[in-house]
Amino acid sequence: MAEDLMRYDLMAQEALRGVIRRALEVAQKKGLPGEHHFYISFRTDAPGVEISEKLRKQYPEEITIVLQHQFWNLEVREDGFSVDLTFNKIPETLVVPYSAVQAFFDPSVQFGLQFEVAKPEGAPAPAEAPKPAPEKGEQPSLPGDSAVVSLDAFRKK
Repeated sequence: MAEDLMRYDLMAQEALRGVIRRALEVAQKKGLPGEHHFYISFRTDAPGVEISEKLRKQYPEEITIVLQHQFWNLEVREDGFSVDLTFNKIPETLVVPYSAVQAFFDPSVQFGLQFEVAKPEGAPAPAEAPKPAPEKGEQPSLPGDSAVVSLDAFRKK
């Protein structure tokens, strides 16, 4: 088989990240229609990600955010987005390049995308084991503040 010098894999990833950008643009301009809401999982150690040191210590590699009822100042750009959320009643601004996004899921319509995001060179090993995902069919709890959840609960098995 010939070597892919065009890098179609990268072109496809970039095109699919455009779906995320368009969905966020709709949310920014019109709000989230109907029951739509987004789970966005991204690498916290990826280049261009801006989060507080507190969040970076708590989630050194990956975090999943929920954009549903309580998010503010969503700003969608060509290369990424920023949004204000609260974590334990503390407001935080997150800046996320699309290149850091590992997964995007809208459970209202069972639509999801997954991406390969390379672990940055020299990135430390995770400080703790991941928390177990909810059982199949069990919805993660979503308190008034933003919650970090595992997307495994929504994947078809």
